[in-house]
Amino acid sequence: MVEALREKGIRPVPVEGMANAEWVLVDAGDVIVHLFRPEKRRFYNLEKMWGLDLPDLAEASA
Repeated sequence: MVEALREKGIRPVPVEGMANAEWVLVDAGDVIVHLFRPEKRRFYNLEKMWGLDLPDLAEASA
């Protein structure tokens, strides 16, 4: 993703969290992308915080 953003001329593209790679943040300027490992996504349960009713990750990956 970072390489694709850079190829599109978006620079700099700061990335945080790569050392642990459990929750990685990519700052693409107007858009910030959060990439979670499945267990971290379940732990933080952001969909519940936002009030969204989304399918279970286990069902989505099956």
